[in-house]
Amino acid sequence: MGRATTPIDDNPLLLERQVCFALAVANRSVLKIYRRVLDPLGLTHPQYLVMLALWEHEHLSVKAIGSLLQLDSATLSPLLKRLEANRFIERRRRDDDERSVDILLTASGRALREQALDVPGQVVAALNVDLDDLVELHTVLTKVNAAALQADLA
Repeated sequence: MGRATTPIDDNPLLLERQVCFALAVANRSVLKIYRRVLDPLGLTHPQYLVMLALWEHEHLSVKAIGSLLQLDSATLSPLLKRLEANRFIERRRRDDDERSVDILLTASGRALREQALDVPGQVVAALNVDLDDLVELHTVLTKVNAAALQADLA
């Protein structure tokens, strides 16, 4: 007895049509490039994201970094410990609130920014995708992230 098959055009479960699959594969592929580019700087991709936030703001609370990067404290704490061990950041308890910890760049952390200036260009070159397409992708992904956050809150 043969199994009935759904014509390709009518099949909503085709793997190649799944947004989640495309996002997961693209994520792995792009992070592999970032890993190669960031390795000489001694950074992982999540550590790079923390450093990007600090290079933009100079110092932030742990809570603010978690909020910006959408990371919980269990994920963020080991990243900060490693960055501190590598002397890129320092933690400082706030005088006005002992429970709150600020993260500040060290001189080494600020100097690392100069080396990291080439990272975006190296990633774009390795991807070999038109810059306009990457800008459009960023715009679409930002909308998708916002919609997913809203759906999660509903």
